[in-house]
Amino acid sequence: MAKKENREGIALRCSVCNEIGYVTSKNKKNTEGKLEIKKYCKRCNKSTTHNERKVS
Repeated sequence: MAKKENREGIALRCSVCNEIGYVTSKNKKNTEGKLEIKKYCKRCNKSTTHNERKVS
């Protein structure tokens, strides 16, 4: 099995309505800085930019 020590859990929050719509993980060694991905938001009913937030 692969090691999981380099991965951390993150939540993707919509930049328009601030609702957390996606939860995923990222490799902190390979990905520097915060993620910013264009995803579909159910509340806005359109594709918007989602920013990375730490899962608490």
